[in-house]
Amino acid sequence: MIERYTLPEMGNLWTDTYKLKTWLQVEIAVCEAQAELGYIPTDAVVDIKAKANFDPKRVLEIEAEVRHDMIAFLTNVNEYVGDAGRYIHLGLTSSDVLDTALALQLVASLDVLMAQLESLVQAIRYQAQQHRHTVMIGRSHGIHAEPITFGFKLAGWLAEVLRHRDRLCRQQRSIAVGKISGAVGTYANIDPQVEAIACQHLGLEPDTASTQVISRDRHAEFVQTLALLAASIERFAVEIRNLQRTDVLEVEEYFAKGQKGSSAMPHKRNPIRSERLTGMARVVRNHAGTALENVALWHERDISHSAAERVILPDACILTHFMLVEATDLVKNLLVYPENMTRNLNLYGGVVFSQRVLLTLVEKGMSREDAYVVVQACAHQAWNKPDGDFRHLISQDARVAKHLSAEEVEACFDPQHHLKHLDPIYQRLGI
Repeated sequence: MIERYTLPEMGNLWTDTYKLKTWLQVEIAVCEAQAELGYIPTDAVVDIKAKANFDPKRVLEIEAEVRHDMIAFLTNVNEYVGDAGRYIHLGLTSSDVLDTALALQLVASLDVLMAQLESLVQAIRYQAQQHRHTVMIGRSHGIHAEPITFGFKLAGWLAEVLRHRDRLCRQQRSIAVGKISGAVGTYANIDPQVEAIACQHLGLEPDTASTQVISRDRHAEFVQTLALLAASIERFAVEIRNLQRTDVLEVEEYFAKGQKGSSAMPHKRNPIRSERLTGMARVVRNHAGTALENVALWHERDISHSAAERVILPDACILTHFMLVEATDLVKNLLVYPENMTRNLNLYGGVVFSQRVLLTLVEKGMSREDAYVVVQACAHQAWNKPDGDFRHLISQDARVAKHLSAEEVEACFDPQHHLKHLDPIYQRLGI
């Protein structure tokens, strides 16, 4: 991932240095397990733990010659350890270390994502609390429908991110899996107890049945989970972009002092963060497709997944983290314009209260078919006219007057009728 979108909390977990550090963690954990079971001398493990180290530049230098990253790493480590180094990597294959260490990186990445997701949860909850009574128009097909509140809209966002929190929690269990089972997963040259003990030291569970690799359905699920989270963030961003349109202007991204919206048009205040999040979601979603293609490997293993994962796993983690940080700040500092919401709600004389008028007429004895004809005629007469006034037309219609008093007509235009059952939703979400 380019530096522009790499924040240090996540970016540091995907450096070569951090990767090699996890490799060394795995090798040492295996040595400790081997010693615990009596396969290698305890003194050798003490020596290994005291001396083991690596130099990322030296590893690359060796790799340029041997064309194998794990051999290069082990060669460099042994340059530090000396004689006891012969016990490192005993009975292992490269993927034992690579896949188990990758699990450590993914678990650490999830910890960062979970912490940032919690910040987004709190930002959305706070705004929902502030605006639980801020009335606005709900829209379907992009067209005015019936009244809601901005807090209710945010309640839907909150419910969605809470589901993502549950998904990430499940991923922490699903991806925290290691394998120390040898060349094709049969433990031919390594005791299964070594795997059990080493994984316990690393905070992982042994894979149920590995081949030379941990099956890539786990990693595909991981990236798909991030893609789904990114898709939700995109949903929120698209909503903000729509509500910020000049002809709507019910919410707006915070515009900082000194910020410029356009090199040509000084008046512009563009939803650039929401647009950025929309574009980023496309990238994360497409990484999910690559992760799915990585599942089908030849026989017990090939390396067709390897090159792709070097790109998609760090990129997906880094970009999702950046999106969460951006989305949190965007929601936290969102500018909300209740007066514009009220203005839009009452366009064309409150035409959005048509269903309430329809149902009230039916309750008072008019057939639904006749009531629909009357209400639709008044609504369409008011629609898209500068002086259109649905409320006035309904009030003056003789057919309506036969069934409804002036007070009953007025009651049809009270938005609170549409909001009276929202409290149980807020209570479910702690708003």
